[in-house]
Order: sequence, then structure tokens, then C-alpha cells
Amino acid sequence: MAIPLEKQVPDEHHPTVSLRHGVVWGADGISLADTRTATRDLLARAGHPPEHQVSQDAQLVVSELVTNALRHAPGPGGLLLEVLPDAPARLRITVHDTSPQAPRPRVPDPRRVGGHGIHLLTRLCDRLDTDHRADGKHVTAEIHLPLPGPCLQEPGSRVG
Repeated sequence: MAIPLEKQVPDEHHPTVSLRHGVVWGADGISLADTRTATRDLLARAGHPPEHQVSQDAQLVVSELVTNALRHAPGPGGLLLEVLPDAPARLRITVHDTSPQAPRPRVPDPRRVGGHGIHLLTRLCDRLDTDHRADGKHVTAEIHLPLPGPCLQEPGSRVG
């Protein structure tokens, strides 16, 4: 069962965080679709519609990080999404799990079905690191966000 901690509200204690969403889960895990929806909704509130590449990339990163936590770590975990507006604006994605093992890239093999996630994450993220904790680890990824507004219009679309 997933338990929302914070839902897309300004944080008075961290004025540089304009939007955030957090959720924790127990041994039964969390719906990956729900994590993608939370990411999509948070970015839309920050001016980045779902059809834009940054939103699609962010949803993929969240899905990959949460999948890794569910697959490789026993017990509870958590996801925190933060839109950081200070220059350069970025989305910070933090996933907590109980495994002490940092994600490790595997040797690329195009014939293998799995094991490509870390390579994908390093291509999509501007930052990816692991912080070891007494109760597991936090894996944090950051994706730079373009300025919201007309500059994000798809080619061929009109503003106004």
C-alpha cells in the first residue's frame, strides 16, 4: 500500500522547492503507473506538459528507479519528486530503498532483455548518484528543465 506523504505543495522550509510530491510504500510495493502519473502531474503544474520530451524522459527515469528499488530491495521504500526552480531549473527524483547495494551498470549486451537501466539513466539524467544510509540508500537523479512557456511549443504549433 502506498501512502502519500506530501502532494504537490510549496515547501515553506525549502523556499527553492516550488513543487514536491512524496510517497512511501511497504512490502507490497507501489504501482509504477501511479509513480508515472505523479511525475507527469507535477511537471504539468510546473509548466511542462506530458507531451514534451522532458516529461516523458522524467517518467521513464522514475519508472526505472522505482522498478530497481522494488526488484532489488526488500521491504519499504519511498519516492520524492521535487521541482527546483533555481537556475538551472531541474526535477530532482529521489528513491529510497533498504538495499545497501548501489546500482551498478552491467556490460551492455543487445541480446539481453534486462540490465540496461543504469545506462539509460546516465543518458537521460544530468546527475545520478547514490547516498548510502544506515537503513539502505537514496538514489538521486536530476533532470534539467527548460523554461516553461511558449519556447516549449511543439514545432508547427501556434501560441495565442
